[in-house]
Amino acid sequence: MNKIQRYRRESELSYTLGATLTYELVRCRRELVTRVYISSETDTGGGIGELLRECEVLGIPVEKNDKAFNILSPKGNCYVIGEFRKESSRLSPGNHIVLVNPSDAGNLGTILRTAAAFSVPEIGIVRPGVDVYDPRTVRASMGAVFHTHVEYFESFEEYRARFPENVRYAFMLKGSVGLPEAVRDPVPEGQKAPAPAGDEPPYTLIFGNEATGLPDDFAEFCTAVRINISADVDSLNLPMAVGIGLYEFTKKNWNT
Repeated sequence: MNKIQRYRRESELSYTLGATLTYELVRCRRELVTRVYISSETDTGGGIGELLRECEVLGIPVEKNDKAFNILSPKGNCYVIGEFRKESSRLSPGNHIVLVNPSDAGNLGTILRTAAAFSVPEIGIVRPGVDVYDPRTVRASMGAVFHTHVEYFESFEEYRARFPENVRYAFMLKGSVGLPEAVRDPVPEGQKAPAPAGDEPPYTLIFGNEATGLPDDFAEFCTAVRINISADVDSLNLPMAVGIGLYEFTKKNWNT
């Protein structure tokens, strides 16, 4: 049996906690899967039986190991765990989301799921930032982590140097441009259009830390965008803001 260790950021392996997540891992990224664990209490019928048959066909080892569940999912209510190798991603040119110093695993997982839903699967994270392969992130993403690409950057300047062609929209409480106006104008004043005439340049939607937001100086090299809300609350939570921004920037793609 493998030696089971509680997940750490520096680990080479991570885990999917639950049958649905594990099936998504096996279905989408079979090449990363090293093992599937089941507990002695696992009902091997229904969907779990289908997962186990898929593992057999693909040659993925399945191991009954209660100790793995005691270490990795001590709260119970989990009867299947997938073990997989972590991999580094590199963003492709195109539309991106950039998160500056995100700190909550659940929020990041929700954002990954939202990004996949709106077909903007390229996400940059400026360090320090929460671990995309933390099992809590993986679980909150509902498997969307296997449909997205996440690259970490040491600074926003590093990201900006890699993708100078992207038009930058910084979501800020002090934003001077309303979100609908930002969507209507593909090349904001102060940012040149590097794309050929007639083509809209790619964009980057930038969001700050859950507690502190973005520093004010982002308005100097980005278009500062605000989401108009009532005076009853002072701000939206991070996943909600990302979801609204993504919807507005991509809704033209869904009009049929």
